[in-house]
Amino acid sequence: MSERAVRVDTTSQVPPFEQIRAQLAALIRTGRLAEGERLPTVRQLAADLDLAPGTVARAYRELEAAGLIRTRRGAGTRVAALPSGPYALDAHQLGTLARDFTSAARALGADTEDILAAVRNALN
Repeated sequence: MSERAVRVDTTSQVPPFEQIRAQLAALIRTGRLAEGERLPTVRQLAADLDLAPGTVARAYRELEAAGLIRTRRGAGTRVAALPSGPYALDAHQLGTLARDFTSAARALGADTEDILAAVRNALN
């Protein structure tokens, strides 16, 4: 996993563990993190993001409960095989991604119309 694949915005109203969970889930579901790819240890990712290890551990637990990663003693934490069929829309994750995008766009100075235009362009 690349160093900057996951970022946490400490000014966001979205809790850091949820930002980590949503970003990793999106990377896994889009194939940017492949099956079997090893994730950093909880301590390493926490140090990289300047967060408490418990924050990263919670994100990893939720990803494991969702079947997206698996942790084995001695083998570390790795991306699990995705089910072959379609998965259900995660409305919570979608909302988190939308809030993160909107916050980042506003930080760039974009207004509502700019943001909507960017989303429409991305969909086309």
